[in-house]
Amino acid sequence: MNSVTYKNRTIEQGELKYTGKAKEVYTTNDPDILWIHYLDQATAKNGKEKEQIDGKGQLNSAISHLLFDYLTQQNIKNHYLLSISKTDELVQALEILPIEVVTRNYASGHFVSKFQVTPMKKLTPIVQEFYYKSDALDDPFINDSQILALGYAVADELIYLRQEAQQINQLLSHLFSTINIQLIDFKLEFGRTASGSIILADELSPDNMRLVDLTTGDSLDKDIFREHKGDMTVGYHEVLDRLSHVK
Repeated sequence: MNSVTYKNRTIEQGELKYTGKAKEVYTTNDPDILWIHYLDQATAKNGKEKEQIDGKGQLNSAISHLLFDYLTQQNIKNHYLLSISKTDELVQALEILPIEVVTRNYASGHFVSKFQVTPMKKLTPIVQEFYYKSDALDDPFINDSQILALGYAVADELIYLRQEAQQINQLLSHLFSTINIQLIDFKLEFGRTASGSIILADELSPDNMRLVDLTTGDSLDKDIFREHKGDMTVGYHEVLDRLSHVK
């Protein structure tokens, strides 16, 4: 049985709770803590395309660790607790909201085809969108009134999600700009704590954000895999290397 010391306590890895597109989530002997294992797996088209990519789990874990640490230093509350290996971490157990919060700084992906706009068009104001988390339904767009009517969140929580996503966008955009990377768009997930507070969850990696080299315009994210542009880990390695040198 795998175990680790956290805050002078022994945390033991428990049963597999569920397997996502890129991570396995395990229970622990503490009901308030989950054990996350990053997989060497890449997916596209909402999981319809899958491929094993050696080393991808380590890259996503390391990048996510650095970005959560940065946001924690900027007083953004999140579920991240401790990195315990190259592919594993401890996080706070949450009731995950069935809502994905997408922020778009520039037009890319299906936003381009949906509205027939020029790729990389700067969006003013920045676009925020909600999507319902459901692989079976291909994560459909959902608006505020639908969220309220279905009871997935209340009005004050939607305001908070928008404000928090906006602040995170400002922080991450600034951080990436210092390492010559442009944050095109990204997806966030949030969850409720036992006390009812909503905090940032999931991961922060090139799997759920579009990142472009400001000099070359090259993709440094999962678009490399989606668009069959080559070895996606090259872009991920570049992101990790630049973040590792941020002072």
